[in-house]
Amino acid sequence: MTSAELLIQTAIALIHQLSSKRLHADPRITRHERYPMMATRRILLAGSAAITAGAMLSTPAAQAGTAARSAKPTVVLVHGAFADASGWNEVAGRLLRDGYPVIAPANPLRGVSVDAAYLNSVLATIGGPVVLVGHSYGGIVITNAANGNSNVQALVYVAAFAPDQGETLLDLQNRHPGSRLTEAALDFRPYGEGLVDAYIQRDAFPSVFAGDVPKTTARLMWAGQRPADLRALGEPSGAPAWTSIPSWFLAAREDLVLPVAAQRFMAQRAGARVREIDASHVAMISQPAATTDLIKRAAR
Repeated sequence: MTSAELLIQTAIALIHQLSSKRLHADPRITRHERYPMMATRRILLAGSAAITAGAMLSTPAAQAGTAARSAKPTVVLVHGAFADASGWNEVAGRLLRDGYPVIAPANPLRGVSVDAAYLNSVLATIGGPVVLVGHSYGGIVITNAANGNSNVQALVYVAAFAPDQGETLLDLQNRHPGSRLTEAALDFRPYGEGLVDAYIQRDAFPSVFAGDVPKTTARLMWAGQRPADLRALGEPSGAPAWTSIPSWFLAAREDLVLPVAAQRFMAQRAGARVREIDASHVAMISQPAATTDLIKRAAR
């Protein structure tokens, strides 16, 4: 018995002794006065018992057991090219309400190796299990960053690229017909010696990238899009983490960036658990409930 429990037990005994002596030994107490006093004693004893139980539950061992039962993995949400972390807002909000720790870092979009190294540095700051989620090009990033990381318990691909070693984003995007994100749909802006950023053109963005979100939302997404360095679009991927980490895949049937046939091929090759929905490339924005549900399944 701890010192706190011993102190509480002593207090209970003292309350019992004093109240009993007072009730039975004092002739000035009438029969009508005894009942409220007896009720008061019962309340005091019940309250003391509750305090004792609380003290026992507040011990380090009890707290550790409670924490272990309630602990949930940290969900790390990685955006892709031509987007930013705000695309995860609805999904992140739902996960946070359900008690999941959530981080949605800014993907640099400078190249596969650079972006994977940055994400790896973020993962290194997180203790405990992680569910790593990638959208679009973010799928390539999580495929590389999670390799060899024992904290990552699941990979979730949301209309995303899940490459094998040596494959590039452009390889996978054009392997199956149907993508409308062609060179003609892009604007190119040099930003240094031999360095070029790619943006989706204003007229192409709503229909190609975000066909099932309100037009006003799509226009804002276009205005705030993060460009991708052309090196990110053509850099070969490294060894894939999905060979050793369980994966889930949300396939978007109405995707005009990454055809659903390509998504099905990559999901099957990775041995992923697949859910298909009628959504555009930005499935996490147009269907946040379905996206959140798949992430929670992976977290369990």
